[in-house]
Amino acid sequence: MIYETARDWTAAPDKRVLFFGMSGLGKTHLANLLRAHGDWFHYSVDYRIGTAYMGEHITDNLKRQAMTVPFLATLLRSDSIYIGSNITFNNLAPLSSYLGKPGDPAKGGLPFSEYMRRQDLHRRAEINALLDTPQFIARAHDLYGYQHFVCDTGGSICEVVDPENPADEVLRTLGANTLMVWIEGSGDHTEELIRRFDKSPKPMYYQPRFMRRIWDEFKNETNTLGGDVDPDAFVRYAYGRALRHRAPLYAAMARNWGVSVRADDVAKVRDSDDVITLVADALATRPN
Repeated sequence: MIYETARDWTAAPDKRVLFFGMSGLGKTHLANLLRAHGDWFHYSVDYRIGTAYMGEHITDNLKRQAMTVPFLATLLRSDSIYIGSNITFNNLAPLSSYLGKPGDPAKGGLPFSEYMRRQDLHRRAEINALLDTPQFIARAHDLYGYQHFVCDTGGSICEVVDPENPADEVLRTLGANTLMVWIEGSGDHTEELIRRFDKSPKPMYYQPRFMRRIWDEFKNETNTLGGDVDPDAFVRYAYGRALRHRAPLYAAMARNWGVSVRADDVAKVRDSDDVITLVADALATRPN
């Protein structure tokens, strides 16, 4: 790791940290606190995915929907209107909307083959965005003069890496340039995340093998064909299983490539000094 001890971290003139874990446990909260201090560059991997790598796909999908409305189609063909996504650090809905949900088209679902095509696009985009981290570290310092750097990753980072492989390209790149910090939730946090998701199910990225397995399991358990699957019912079914699938992957990432902090402790953090202390404590208590 680029910081072996708490002293290495606190004394470093240019701190570089990356937070990972399930969405909803505080990654962006910590990044925002650091950015608010003024000398931290906030690199959002999901924002980079949605703009640099998936932006054209997202926009084309919006245009495809607009072309079904004759009035809008005429204006689009004559370049009289502009259609684009308003994706921001705090509003990634255009990206998740593009990913979509598989199932009954009458309920907003996508054919499974199209859904998996979009999943593959996201996988490649996420890997590229993660590998862009060193470029943005240099850019933040050389172009904008930022002293410190925080990388705010998406919840699906564990789906595109192999934490047990010491030659994994993404993890080697991230580990050589940042201190990787897992925000570890408890069983209560998992139940709360599931409750939130049930109220507002949203698209996510999953490993292809995992997705195909639970897709087949859901169809068998509900005795439905792919085109009849309720999209929201399926993604609710998938989400809880995804949390259980991801937990050991996150743990292996922290064990082999970084440190961990508890989500309960993250919730107590109030400013950038607290974040620095939180990370220092994680380094001080890391098992040898």
